[in-house]
Amino acid sequence: MYTYNNQPTQVSPSQTSPYHIKTVSSIDPYLVEALQRLIGRCVLLETTRGAIEGTIVDVKPDHVLLQLHSRQACVRIAEIVWVMPL
Repeated sequence: MYTYNNQPTQVSPSQTSPYHIKTVSSIDPYLVEALQRLIGRCVLLETTRGAIEGTIVDVKPDHVLLQLHSRQACVRIAEIVWVMPL
């Protein structure tokens, strides 16, 4: 038999959501290495959203930091289609 308790119980926020956030990213070591060799050089990156031109400032396993005239842009490496040094 089942018994029911009509009194409210406290539930922690982690118990209310059945979903757990899990970050997954793929690393392309060959592209990361190629981008690291181009630090300080002007490049044209073709991304899934279009082309972007700038000077590579820094490269991390998941993104590249570009200097665009007076601003900087962070581009996810997973979004890069090809790279061309200028």
